Amino acid sequence: MPNESSHHAHAAGVHRVVVIVDENSNPFELGCATEVFGLRRPEIGRELYDFRLCSPEPRTAMRDGFFTLTGVAGLEAADTADTLIVPNRPDVEVPRRPAVLDAIRRAHARGVRLIGFCSGAFTLAEAGVLDGRRATAHWQWANAFRARFPAVHLESDVLFVDDGDILTAAGSAAALDLGLHVVRRDHGAEVANSVSRRLVFAAHRDGGQRQFVERPMPDLPDESLSPVLAWAQERLDAPLTVSDLAVRAAVSPATLHRRFRAQLGTTPLMWLTGERLALACRLIERGESRFEIVARRSGLGTAANLRSLMRRETGITPSAYRRRFGPEKGN
Repeated sequence: MPNESSHHAHAAGVHRVVVIVDENSNPFELGCATEVFGLRRPEIGRELYDFRLCSPEPRTAMRDGFFTLTGVAGLEAADTADTLIVPNRPDVEVPRRPAVLDAIRRAHARGVRLIGFCSGAFTLAEAGVLDGRRATAHWQWANAFRARFPAVHLESDVLFVDDGDILTAAGSAAALDLGLHVVRRDHGAEVANSVSRRLVFAAHRDGGQRQFVERPMPDLPDESLSPVLAWAQERLDAPLTVSDLAVRAAVSPATLHRRFRAQLGTTPLMWLTGERLALACRLIERGESRFEIVARRSGLGTAANLRSLMRRETGITPSAYRRRFGPEKGN
């Protein structure tokens, strides 16, 4: 583990995240979990998570034998988790160890939050905790997953699925998207933005965005959306419309829509709404208690619209969000 990791005695009141690492686990998703949950955050000024790895064996060969992991806790550490991240492996057809599946079932029975990155959805489904639930997995395994686990409601064209106490990500970069979503859910938008800045990663991509875009890189430099996105982010309190964005980008609304779909995997309106809601959350966290002011300054219009969007996107009201993440949280 890196020196900065919060792998130490369980601090009182700090949410513990435990990652199960099994034979042939993917190093990338393990790195994502460590980066998001395992590093200390001196710039934030407080501990966000207590983090540790565990494995059913003293020595665990990672994917394709790239390296061997040693010196981590035994599988019993999974029984101390508040959030448990399950193994993800490329050999999805190979059954998981019974001891690992039993640890997942015990965690689920006591209300632990479960997270599966990429093929981790196979692990959760094999443990039997996804029956009747929503989940996602990497698109290349969608057909195999549906054939093996028909009782799971697989959403194969999204970045991640938050189904309350069970969350799944499509894989690779989507693991970072889901990790930041969890940080935002636990600690608010301001802290999630701080973590994303340290990662040099987008602070917020909605889970409903597509797993892949039509063109990961634009063919021509002048088709980049970056200038118009930066322009809009400085004017979120203004009555911006998709037509305004199109005028700024010097294209038709239809062309702008195609470029958003191709480059960001979302629509201009969905992007604009998401940016405004993120700004509203930051304003509440910084102490603005007048929700009409929050709504106006974030471009959401009215307090009623703010309440509706926050309930839809975060599951809680602005008042509950203020109690949880505002300057006087916990008082």
